[in-house]
Amino acid sequence: MSIDFDSMSLKEMRDLRTKLDRAINSYEDRKRREALNAIEEAAREHGFNLAELTGAKPRRAGSVAPKYANPEDPTMTWTGRGRKPRWVVESLDAGKDLEDLKI
Repeated sequence: MSIDFDSMSLKEMRDLRTKLDRAINSYEDRKRREALNAIEEAAREHGFNLAELTGAKPRRAGSVAPKYANPEDPTMTWTGRGRKPRWVVESLDAGKDLEDLKI
């Protein structure tokens, strides 16, 4: 395939470059996924998962279980992390301890 760049405008060459960059990135992404799938399959065949073989720590699930609940409305909970919700502050101001709010 031969392209005559001398007959192309600057816009046409930039459009061609954009299309080429996208094609290259797509190709690299596809090859990366294929390689990763092959590695994961090989690990499974030997009774392992990829994280066990590489020593990578598994990702955390994401959410933290609540530790405290509002006695007046148990649907209002708090994990004990971050800023205290208003109902916790009000309970503490009323003389309760965090132990009283534990689930």
